[in-house]
Formats: sequence, C-alpha cells, structure tokens
Amino acid sequence: MPVVINIHEAKIQLSRLLNRAAKGEEIIITKAGKPMVRLSPIGKKIMKRKPGSAKGKIIIKEDFYKPLPDAATLPRSF
Repeated sequence: MPVVINIHEAKIQLSRLLNRAAKGEEIIITKAGKPMVRLSPIGKKIMKRKPGSAKGKIIIKEDFYKPLPDAATLPRSF
C-alpha cells in the first residue's frame, strides 16, 4: 500500500521521503487531494534484446551435438 502525502508535508519531509522511496517504498504526493506524482527508485536500465547481436561471439564446439553418455556409465560424485 503506497504512502500518500500532501505536497506541503512532502516539502517538509522530502529527504526522508526520498530515502524511503529509494528503499522501494511507493510514495504518492497529492495536491488538493488529487494524486500528482509518484516517487520511486530509478532501477537498472533493462537492455532490449536485438536478434543477431551475439553473432560471431559464441562458438559452439563440434562435439556439442554428440549424444550424451548413458547416465549409468557416469561416475557418481557423492
């Protein structure tokens, strides 16, 4: 549930509100009882994928497509 605070109180408590928002809390600032802005932390920028962007950067060895050995013949590691 977001914290709702009027603009006058937000001016007085801005530093405290910024700290709370930076920790992930949602802060809504209102003016005359109407929501105006939402304080939220700046997240990491999500890079969009581009088809073919890894072309030539990934090398798949020829034996990659060989069948895997039967599990019964593998040594146990425990």
